[in-house]
Amino acid sequence: MERRLRFILILFFLVSASNLRAQEVVAPLEFNGAIIHNNRKSNAPVTASNQRGAQQKTTAIGLPFFEDFTGYDTWPDSSKWQDVEVYINNTMGISPVSRGVATFDGLNAAGIPYDPNVSTTLLYADSLTSKFIGLFPYFPSDSLYFSFFYQPAGNGFAPEGQDSLMLYFKKSNGAWVKVWSKEGTNLDSFKQVLIPIVDTAYMHDTFQFRFVNKASLNTNDDVWNIDYIKLDKNRNMYDTLINDIAMSDEPSFLLNDLTSMPYRQFIADPNKELASQHFATIRNGYNAPKSINYNYKAQEQFTGLPLGIGTTNSIVVVSDDKEQVTFPMYTTKPTLNHLYDNYTFDTKYYVEAQSPPDNPVNDTILKHQIFYNYMAYDDGTAEKSYFLNMFPTLPAKTAIEFHLNQPDTITGVSIYFGRQVPMAYNKYFSVFVYSDIGVNGGSENAVYSEDLLVPGYMRNDFTWTYKFTNPVPMPAGTFYIGTVQPAFGNADSLYLGLDVNRTGGNHLYYNVIGYWQPSTIDGAVMIRPMLGPVFAADVQQVEKPGNRWFANPNPVHDRLKIEYDISGDGTYWLADMQGKVILSGSIKSEQYLDVADLAPGVYIVRLKVGNQQLQPQKVIKY
Repeated sequence: MERRLRFILILFFLVSASNLRAQEVVAPLEFNGAIIHNNRKSNAPVTASNQRGAQQKTTAIGLPFFEDFTGYDTWPDSSKWQDVEVYINNTMGISPVSRGVATFDGLNAAGIPYDPNVSTTLLYADSLTSKFIGLFPYFPSDSLYFSFFYQPAGNGFAPEGQDSLMLYFKKSNGAWVKVWSKEGTNLDSFKQVLIPIVDTAYMHDTFQFRFVNKASLNTNDDVWNIDYIKLDKNRNMYDTLINDIAMSDEPSFLLNDLTSMPYRQFIADPNKELASQHFATIRNGYNAPKSINYNYKAQEQFTGLPLGIGTTNSIVVVSDDKEQVTFPMYTTKPTLNHLYDNYTFDTKYYVEAQSPPDNPVNDTILKHQIFYNYMAYDDGTAEKSYFLNMFPTLPAKTAIEFHLNQPDTITGVSIYFGRQVPMAYNKYFSVFVYSDIGVNGGSENAVYSEDLLVPGYMRNDFTWTYKFTNPVPMPAGTFYIGTVQPAFGNADSLYLGLDVNRTGGNHLYYNVIGYWQPSTIDGAVMIRPMLGPVFAADVQQVEKPGNRWFANPNPVHDRLKIEYDISGDGTYWLADMQGKVILSGSIKSEQYLDVADLAPGVYIVRLKVGNQQLQPQKVIKY
């Protein structure tokens, strides 16, 4: 009776404590994997030579100057811009004017914080500086206007009051003058700004403009998006529209729920996996309604095999508005002989207006549907990070639900880790595969674990890939894969990438107080099971311990001797493979732990001597 009462009181305390703070937490994204990947892929320079202030003598750009950041590169167009500090993308903006925005944040051109150590620094961060623009021999009577759209936060974190976005113009004497600024504010829709250029000091052949944001240089929580920049003559304060028919928001994936899966899993039940329709978004920038023709064309990327061509349709879109257009799902299922190969279905959506637009570049948008050796709910980009608040004596667990249409083999996992300050190299974790986790009347059943892993960063597009020591064959049906971080006193768990553009259920469950709960966050946590043939895994970034220690004998039956070569008393934690701490306390070198009463199995022992965390060791009890 006394033991039962104690258990009830402990459970009441844990549940009560969990209500005092969020168990699931969304945090800023502290490094940009897309930029890092493209830096490596293209060998783009990210040195001081192309940072703010760098300048090369070039021929001035003539009017009109227009930029809507349509494209598929992560850097600004070098024919228009002289620096590469902002992030060009189609995921950070919410309902952008047209495809693509320039994102200003606290990350440098290498995709990492400007100041990785000092969290209180508030200084100028990203800049976007134009090449020379020829404004001579224009005069105030030519009615020059500069316009752009801006959005605070977007899919990132909103800039606070002390943060700001600023615009500078350069005079003929080389002086930069602030002509507009906006203090940090909450998430909002894109707003347009129009600025007349009436000072003749700006009307010279080497005129430039520059956007700069002020942000915390250590924490990426001050995000702005810029879109649709135009500088031209013969404008006025009411000239808010541009003759442009554009593709806007990102088109849909072809799959019903997943964003990617192996082709063999898709073809085993394509009717279940395919969405009923696919869609794109069209924007009319004219000052009058426009009749717009739209269509798509699809093919397999590597073989060029045709997949589908839609029927050209027409829609009337009112002035300065958007319309989502839909297409029936094409049913072509190509006969691909190598079911274990990778395939990509490319669908090109395009529009045609009755009158030529000012900007024809953004009338086309391409969507990739990937069939590779992994399953995913995310779109390949992270906009925020996700972590769990941990209790000191309990593990933190995540599990994401997947479904196999035919038997397959899980050979590893790819994980996007959100950067932490300081870096979380010492946060060891395990990866678990479950056939059930005990929700909806079931019971938890772990079929495999890979232990003593450490987080990795900045490789393999955005993820760090871990190959299982033993591939895990799984039958058709539901399985779960996720992380377990043992209870070693950390205040919060590993940061995982969060794709906030995910719509629909996130299929995520978490466990921080002893039982599984469905996640309530919007978005997809970026953990991907790898299926099929063995692949090349990333080398784990294990920090080599400066001192060695030993746990002997191993396997052990009754007494485990702890030895280390550091002076001082130590603290140990012994946890089961689910991360639950079974034994803990103080210890000196060459002392013994009594483990005779432990159930046979595998345990992890962690040791701290002074303020030094030593590498955990796995111990087998028989």
